[in-house]
Amino acid sequence: MEFFTLIFPLLLIAGPLSYLLVGLVPTQWANRNVGNMIQLTDRVAWTAFALSVVAAVGLALTGKVSHSFFALGEVFKLSVYFDTLSAVMLALVSFIGLIVTRYTRNYLAGDAQQGRFLKWLSATIAAVLALTVSGHLGMFVLVWMGISLGLHQLLIFYPERFGARLAARKKFITSRLGDLSMIGAAALTYQSFKTLDFSGIFSMAQAAREAGTSLPYIPEITALLVFAAVLKSAQFPFHSWLPEVMETPTPVSALLHAGIINAGGFLMVRMGEVMVLAPSTMTALALIGGITALYGSVVMLTQNSVKVSLAYSTVAQMGFMLLQCGLGAFSAAVLHIIGHSLYKAHAFLSSGSVVETSKSSFKKPLGAPKTSSLLLSLTLAVGVTFGVGAAFGASLDQKPGLLVLGSTLLMGLVYLMWNSVSDRLNPRLFLQGLGFTVAVAAGYFGLQTGMEMLLQGSVFTQMLPANLTALVLSVVLVVLFMAALVMQMLLPYRIHLPQWQAAYIHLLNGLYVHAFTHRLIEKLWPIEPHVHEDAAQKGPSHDLAHTRF
Repeated sequence: MEFFTLIFPLLLIAGPLSYLLVGLVPTQWANRNVGNMIQLTDRVAWTAFALSVVAAVGLALTGKVSHSFFALGEVFKLSVYFDTLSAVMLALVSFIGLIVTRYTRNYLAGDAQQGRFLKWLSATIAAVLALTVSGHLGMFVLVWMGISLGLHQLLIFYPERFGARLAARKKFITSRLGDLSMIGAAALTYQSFKTLDFSGIFSMAQAAREAGTSLPYIPEITALLVFAAVLKSAQFPFHSWLPEVMETPTPVSALLHAGIINAGGFLMVRMGEVMVLAPSTMTALALIGGITALYGSVVMLTQNSVKVSLAYSTVAQMGFMLLQCGLGAFSAAVLHIIGHSLYKAHAFLSSGSVVETSKSSFKKPLGAPKTSSLLLSLTLAVGVTFGVGAAFGASLDQKPGLLVLGSTLLMGLVYLMWNSVSDRLNPRLFLQGLGFTVAVAAGYFGLQTGMEMLLQGSVFTQMLPANLTALVLSVVLVVLFMAALVMQMLLPYRIHLPQWQAAYIHLLNGLYVHAFTHRLIEKLWPIEPHVHEDAAQKGPSHDLAHTRF
């Protein structure tokens, strides 16, 4: 046992370091030796995943681990902080990395730059893995920056594509603003806590909360952390780059939407002990998340591109996740991260078959729908959510985040069921649907309770004091999502009306946030036409063929 305790910290950094070594391979060698790169990345991916499983077992044997390997003063320490939250995220990211890496073997087979792609993919995964086990805020900030730099190289994998370069520049500028926020938060954290070690920060924050005392710079620290999370997780109005990065290879979209985009939520959960010291900042976070969730959900309904629709779905889901964090439901946010990551990885890697699947399952209800019956069904879904939630100890004044997400989930479920049987509804089908809804609600709250128990001691799980603003926000969001579902139902039958056509066009264009950011980029950082390396030899027509995309 003592031997395992000594080598355990080394196991935690072995996975990220293995990926990093692949990421340091020279680009020319990687492109010339694609077969070797494929084998190398495959073995590293399997090794990192296996090590994450071993680490989870080790956590059960040794308990929470906080260990430093070396330090450069207080600014930077190579250290690990490994608890249940870290174990869950490490296993999730390593699994997603394994799937994406193996998918890349066939997806980019024959591409002249496949070796370069694997190199940067490995470097990016290394940074995400390191983020999950970081034990020092300085190290956390460094790998936070490394994630965006590695992702930038993947986003411009096809530099001749104007759209890819435009989206990459938007993301680059957004990420640099987030980096500055993280650096500022780290500097103020040191001024307040006199340490950047997570173990010290969390213990001091917990002591201050229990004693009812205040620490300096807490509002400023939490505000900067929220701003960094909002930028990282593509929250409104800083989201426009996310739906535009579809010209990068599909494995990048899968890794981005299933892993990297969750970093903002992970930051909020990791720093939960500090965040709860600033109730006003938590309320602002919940408000931003709620607005983004509603915006992404409504805009998603109007998109006719599978991948763009999935991107707006991610924007909405990240909004839900940060809404939960703002309402103090940190363990629920972790469960949301797990579910969203697995779903989005599958959705993007199988996006080619989504269109045919949707065609084969499409069914249009007979006759015009009855708004009154749908409203009754949605209201019943909300009632079931609150009733089952009460049985699990979730009330609006104690766990509003769980009830908001649960109500939205069940309203979506009831809408689908209502839409499929609206032309032949009868009491027997109604009772079956009601029973299924109750079962889903019980499963939802059961999973939330289990995750809360699993993360006890690693994530802030205590009840926050009742907040009138949070209660009002929760009720308003439930009503607004109900209205969004009604709009989804009415849109196909009202599209001939001018006001509905106008609303559809505005939403299809994302309320023109993209147009504003396009103009801003053109002013701040104009994009010159890309000239292919052999364009000079093949003439203007070859150049045009590479720039018209």
